[in-house]
Amino acid sequence: MTTAVTAIGVDIGGTKVAAGLVTLDGEVTARARRDTPHRSTRPEVVEDVIVEAVEELLTPDVTAVGIGAAGFVSSMTGRVVFAPHLSWRDEPLGERLSARLPVPVFVDNDANTACWAEHRFGAASGERNVVMVNLGTGIGGAVLIDGTLRRGEFGIAGEFGHMQVVPGGHRCECGNRGCWERYASGNALVREARSLVEAKAPIAADLAARCGDDPAALTGPMITQAARDGDPTAAELLAEVGEWLGVGIAGLANAFDPALFVIGGGVSAAGDLLIEPAHQSFRRHLTGRGYRPEARLTAAALGNEAGLVGAADLARRNVR
Repeated sequence: MTTAVTAIGVDIGGTKVAAGLVTLDGEVTARARRDTPHRSTRPEVVEDVIVEAVEELLTPDVTAVGIGAAGFVSSMTGRVVFAPHLSWRDEPLGERLSARLPVPVFVDNDANTACWAEHRFGAASGERNVVMVNLGTGIGGAVLIDGTLRRGEFGIAGEFGHMQVVPGGHRCECGNRGCWERYASGNALVREARSLVEAKAPIAADLAARCGDDPAALTGPMITQAARDGDPTAAELLAEVGEWLGVGIAGLANAFDPALFVIGGGVSAAGDLLIEPAHQSFRRHLTGRGYRPEARLTAAALGNEAGLVGAADLARRNVR
């Protein structure tokens, strides 16, 4: 089994740029991480951060760079059509990065790259019909049918997070109201927890202590750790996210009928605190429940590195 490093994978989210040297068998041998310039109004600022992370990892063995970007991405053109959590609007990311880096660049949606990694090396290994749901700052999604990523006519399929689940609901950063990711994502989890701390609710005493009574300092990992430590409020908040996750997954089961749902992204680190409520909700909301085969739900096996691992593997396969 080879350990030769042949590609760099980069995962771009709403809060971070994570890059890694990835071998042919999916092993990450070196890493670089940078914060995403928050709400930058100039796309080139984020591109500078990407180039900086890649250059830190470049070796003579690297033959391609794969980018997994959060947002509506056309892998056919390398353009980020729309990124709700960044300032990219019809941004020619692939073209711009190719002009600045010495190796070919491949750009895809970060959920597509994560799904591909789980299919090749992780929780979906051996499965040919898979739906991936990535819970991070928002919700990303990807569809694998008959072993092939399906990107749609314009290359931007899988944006499940912006399906409307609550007409007139919470305003989403995409501009609409009631999007699924406003109820089942890292942002949703943190928003609800911060509101309790800000209101000085007695049931949020543990969470308040963890963030020094500063709601803005409260993070998703803090909430997950509080739940693991036995805080019932934190566990309830995760269960609420899981409930909404199950509602959306039941709809996706009707659309795609996969054998497996893989739940990835940072929020999936909560494990059964999230997955079990999601599974229960999924079973309650599934059309034809009791009379049809049920897809399995599982947490991603590759954690937060799935996106960059898949991006590197796809780059090796797609660049010339």
